[in-house]
Amino acid sequence: MKGLVLAGGSGTRLRPLTHTGAKQLVPVANRPVLFYVMDNLVDAGIEEIGVIIAPETGGEIRDALGDGSAFGARFTFIEQDRPSGLAHAVATARDYLGDSDFVMYLGDNLIGTKIKDSVDTFRNDPSLSAWVMLKEVPNPSQFGVAKIDDDGKVVGLVEKPADPPSNLALVGIYMFRPSVFEAISQIEPSARGELEITDAIQKVIDLGGTCRFAHVTSWWLDTGKKDDMLLANDTVLDDWLEGCIEGDVDEESQIVGRVRIEAGASVTRSTVRGPAIIGAGAQIVDSRIGPFTTIGKEVVVDHSRIDHSVVMEASSISGIPRLEDSLIGKRVKVGPSAARHGGLSLMVGDDCIIESPQ
Repeated sequence: MKGLVLAGGSGTRLRPLTHTGAKQLVPVANRPVLFYVMDNLVDAGIEEIGVIIAPETGGEIRDALGDGSAFGARFTFIEQDRPSGLAHAVATARDYLGDSDFVMYLGDNLIGTKIKDSVDTFRNDPSLSAWVMLKEVPNPSQFGVAKIDDDGKVVGLVEKPADPPSNLALVGIYMFRPSVFEAISQIEPSARGELEITDAIQKVIDLGGTCRFAHVTSWWLDTGKKDDMLLANDTVLDDWLEGCIEGDVDEESQIVGRVRIEAGASVTRSTVRGPAIIGAGAQIVDSRIGPFTTIGKEVVVDHSRIDHSVVMEASSISGIPRLEDSLIGKRVKVGPSAARHGGLSLMVGDDCIIESPQ
């Protein structure tokens, strides 16, 4: 059984971060979201993994993942020339997938559930043509939604319906037999011009295939927007972080709760309150960090307070009385304004959001 991870797309909802990088590589708890996806697949025994990439960000994805050996897997990169829907991505990978059953996994989704049990069930039941993972959501009209019969079969799927048949949303993890390719060949692009995976699964069912599902009861997070990323960071820190101090902490500093201070980092005359991570080579001086804060590698924080935020690598925060609920990209400098009369002095690129205190 193979894996197919979708790591293309333009990441418009996370701009400006994704002007210069792939959305799947934005870090949660100092690890790219995509790495958690690979961990889950390998844990399920899937070691042959195809990665769908876009022309714009494919090089960065390749560099970050490598050949797969760091994950205990073998990666093959497959370029999708344009973002034309999830079913189009599957069709693009047909030569790679061949006659193998496969798991398709969206590369920007985080889930608190291991997929191993679902993979084993699907692998061992030849009567199944497809398998999906579903979670109850309060706003099903924003998702692909499934209709379930009394026997626990998926009998209908619809993408972002105005009148949802249930509150069970597709999580973004799917399992297929090779018969899905015939189904994809028989569907048409949707109103938004894409080949929808919901239409493909519906066609599998219409052609006589059986689709069942796993009911996800853990958290599930789409990391497509700033607030989603901060929630994902909160959740991973809260559930998975193990405290460990490998860097240097001076006698005047205080470490409270579960905190990971990575090798080469230093904390001087500061307080770090967990859950929090201080990345490799970071310098924290005369500052207060956390809780629910991730400081990337080589970041410098000086005379500042940071709460509930993600600061990515090689950025600097200096002289800021309180920074909170923020997602700071790479190589960003944040400091007090030099403008007179309490004004703001900014140099800001396209698609940035500036939220000033009132």
